[in-house]
Amino acid sequence: MNNPKATSFVEDALLSKATGGDIDALSALLNHHGPQVRQELSIGKQWRSVLDADDVMQVTYIEAFLQIGRFVPKGSASFLAWLRRIAQNNVRDAVKALEREKRPPPSKRIQPPRGDDSYVALYELLGATSTTPSRAAARQESKRILGAAIARLPQDYATAVRLHDLEGRTGPEVATAMGRSRGATFMLLARAHDRLRENMGAATNFFSH
Repeated sequence: MNNPKATSFVEDALLSKATGGDIDALSALLNHHGPQVRQELSIGKQWRSVLDADDVMQVTYIEAFLQIGRFVPKGSASFLAWLRRIAQNNVRDAVKALEREKRPPPSKRIQPPRGDDSYVALYELLGATSTTPSRAAARQESKRILGAAIARLPQDYATAVRLHDLEGRTGPEVATAMGRSRGATFMLLARAHDRLRENMGAATNFFSH
């Protein structure tokens, strides 16, 4: 469609439907704008072997479906800018995690917590504190709250969290288990942690009393 006004009208109509929960409308928007966002991605040469543009877009599309209900259109280019920002954040967080993976040397890394303590560690990582009367209470409550929050995650997000945060596997180990690149694994973890904070909501106040 060559008429800019008509194109804008169609996009506005799709956005209205998409923010109202119409999956087909959101899919149409992603199909239209996704290729441009992918083409604009800037991934450093040193990361291209472990971070692929298709990985970035896959996580970006998942996030778009999860967040579209909160998107507020502000002009005809707002959806493209929003999608671009999500993709750029995914690249940024993947690169930061890949850089952290290089240090310290594996031989000097602290052994991650196991069992119920891994729930407490993840709970604290997500921004809660651990000032409960006892560590046992902290373990039980964090396990209950996190278990419910993880169950509401998209499958790939939940799998990455269980393997990395709860089972203590390294990034490369999680990538191998999931059949993903290391960069994709770190993107999944970063976004999963974001969604966990949202899913847990007011429950995070438990450790602040």
